[in-house]
Amino acid sequence: MDMSSRLSMLMELAASCGVSTLQQGFEQIWRLLLVCLLSRLLFRLGGVSSANHVVSMCAGMYSLFLFFHLHMLWVMLLSLLCYLILLLGRHSSNKGLFLSTAILIYLLIGELHLIDTVTWHKIRGSQMVVAMKAISLAFDLDRGAVGALPTPAEFLGYVLFVGNVVFGPWISFSAYKAAVVGRPLSWLWLRRSSLSLFKSHICLLVSSCIAPYLFLLFIPINGNTFMHKWLSAYENALSFHFSNYFVGHLSESSSMIAGAGCVEEKDNIRWEMQVVKPLHVEMPRSMVMVVTSWNIPMSQWLKIYVFKNAMKLGTFPAILVTYTASALLHGLSFHLGAVLLSLGFITYVEHVLRKRLAAIFGACVLSRPCPPDCSHRHKKEYWVMLLNLIFSVLAIFHLTYLGSMFEEDVEEGYAAVHTIRRWSELKWASHWLVFVSWLFYRFIL
Repeated sequence: MDMSSRLSMLMELAASCGVSTLQQGFEQIWRLLLVCLLSRLLFRLGGVSSANHVVSMCAGMYSLFLFFHLHMLWVMLLSLLCYLILLLGRHSSNKGLFLSTAILIYLLIGELHLIDTVTWHKIRGSQMVVAMKAISLAFDLDRGAVGALPTPAEFLGYVLFVGNVVFGPWISFSAYKAAVVGRPLSWLWLRRSSLSLFKSHICLLVSSCIAPYLFLLFIPINGNTFMHKWLSAYENALSFHFSNYFVGHLSESSSMIAGAGCVEEKDNIRWEMQVVKPLHVEMPRSMVMVVTSWNIPMSQWLKIYVFKNAMKLGTFPAILVTYTASALLHGLSFHLGAVLLSLGFITYVEHVLRKRLAAIFGACVLSRPCPPDCSHRHKKEYWVMLLNLIFSVLAIFHLTYLGSMFEEDVEEGYAAVHTIRRWSELKWASHWLVFVSWLFYRFIL
């Protein structure tokens, strides 16, 4: 394709895909953002905390109706079921375990096609947010971090909080209570929420109009069939990544508009709600950093309420339990389960291998960046940076492989045969690499 043809296609792409994508994206979310803003104003005008909880609950229900219509009743049913279980087990010291089991059963019932698959996939994100909030509250009650069982208005206001009931993210009960206090509006609040909204639409453009044509129009690369498969896999993965960043930045914006994310430091008030770190994913130091940067609040939730509770089983079993819990929350989907469990093995092998290499060479090559005062002798040498760069390239390789199956938005999810076919086309390369890395780790142990 010559330069003039490429420029012509780029102009046509900008006019058709770019404009229509932004227009459709704004049409889908402007009502939600308006409801978030009105709720924030009502929190500000109100004074009675119980009234603010009712406002939060009603606004959340209306937002669910905007996106899911009467299918929102399934989310409401889960919310009421969670409160009923907490109420019945209010004298128990194992509320978190009982509620987690009940939620798992509820989600499994929904996944087993007692509700039609398309409907369940549409509401699955909101179901997951409600489940994470209820489970975290139950464990906090067990630990004494939350003193007493919230009233029905407080509980429903929390799990249906308008700022994150549709797109997330998870926030703690204490963060929710701070959000409905009704803090003064400020330019800093407006700037931070507007910036996140702007970032979300940039990511939407990249996902829809740039990533699918990356190596055809933007970075033309010609190659053989094998090269084409990997370039296509990278385009699919990149498009999927930026669709996640779109949702992440959008959830930052909606949450802050509704009042969440205010941080007080002495006399200084700042607004901060970070859900995703795209640069840490696209230019990763390690797969461990990718996992924690993909969805920061969910990573924190899994660490606090799953991983730490499972550590009594040992590090590797705790990692498997954590990724299994994440897979179950995301639904009984073979492709998501396969990706998440593969991530569990990849991150564990990478972590132990780099930890062993850091001990052997006395170098800063751990999965996470070392603090300035670490005990390693070698920090900034060229060979240390080269070794870290090699692991970064391997992380991009794993991300391309794992994201290769996400070709398009499928309402009913991907069949198992789709996942197996996509990874077979890439010769199961990532799984073989993890196995070889583990053998190398055992050899140098």
